[in-house]
Amino acid sequence: MGIYEEERFTLRRAELTAENSGAKTILVAGGAGFLGSHLCRRLVAEGNIVISVDNFLSGSPGNVADLENLPNFFSIEHDIIEPLTVSGPVDAIYNLACAGSPPIYQRDPVHTMKTNVVGVLNLLDLAREKGARILQSSTSEVYGDPEVHPQPEHYNGNVNPFGPRACYDEGKRAAETLFHDYAERYGLSVRVARIFNTYGPQMSPDDGRVISNFIVQALRGDDITVYGSGVQTRSFCYVDDMIEGLVRLMNSRKMISHPINIGNPREFTIRELAEFVISATDSESAIVNMPLPVDDPRQRRPDISTANRLLNWAPSVQLDEGLHKTIAYFSGELSKPADRVAEVA
Repeated sequence: MGIYEEERFTLRRAELTAENSGAKTILVAGGAGFLGSHLCRRLVAEGNIVISVDNFLSGSPGNVADLENLPNFFSIEHDIIEPLTVSGPVDAIYNLACAGSPPIYQRDPVHTMKTNVVGVLNLLDLAREKGARILQSSTSEVYGDPEVHPQPEHYNGNVNPFGPRACYDEGKRAAETLFHDYAERYGLSVRVARIFNTYGPQMSPDDGRVISNFIVQALRGDDITVYGSGVQTRSFCYVDDMIEGLVRLMNSRKMISHPINIGNPREFTIRELAEFVISATDSESAIVNMPLPVDDPRQRRPDISTANRLLNWAPSVQLDEGLHKTIAYFSGELSKPADRVAEVA
């Protein structure tokens, strides 16, 4: 943050705090990403002072463009693998700063691992300095190709530490360990959410995950590429439900330092998803099968009984409703000029 921006931030925060003594200052690492931008929008609407920190590797300034002129939103371009300084108090930190798209996180696996270890250490140290509660967006990928189904939080997973997905899978596992150790050694108030496949508006058209791939292919009339036979399963959580789960976890007054699964437990095969997208888009796309990527999980479904019990949380948006909203978003994005789509992505 430059000197001018820091002065503006300090002055405006003092004004906002005077106007609303209950206003919290919340830092969202990865705030311009898919999930981060939805979270920032929610937190700003609640009257919080929100600081988005993003290196724009997979996030985009366009994702938070509608927030830029709001008095309680501040955006910092910064890579969390470098130490971060923020003036004044910070009440809470959400860490969503890591690309979840396999093509992106595999592009520079060393940087991905640094984000999940060095970057997490920097945010944990900032949380210690500020006395802030901190939430880690972990992932269902920590379960690898699971041998237990559905996956409860006490299952330790089946992860290959030596493969193309390992930088993300093992990076997230290392981040969970660091959160545990900071809580145990320093008494830091931590939260860990194991996020299962999430989708919705503001995903990038070239995100590389299955729902965005299928929708874009269907809308363009291209073949739908199903990897493997398509019998592998996933559970898909709409973004609004995910954000609600993260906010409830962060704000819970219960002592919850252990990981919590956040996801939709309804399970679909990948072929079922492809067929649904083709039908919902009225597309003439054909389904073609491609070789299964290395370490691609055969099945994935969360056991959310802990989230239901401790947070009174369960998803409310089912796949048909969520997909129609997401398809409408992508349809609008793909109708824009190519340079505008690239800017948003």
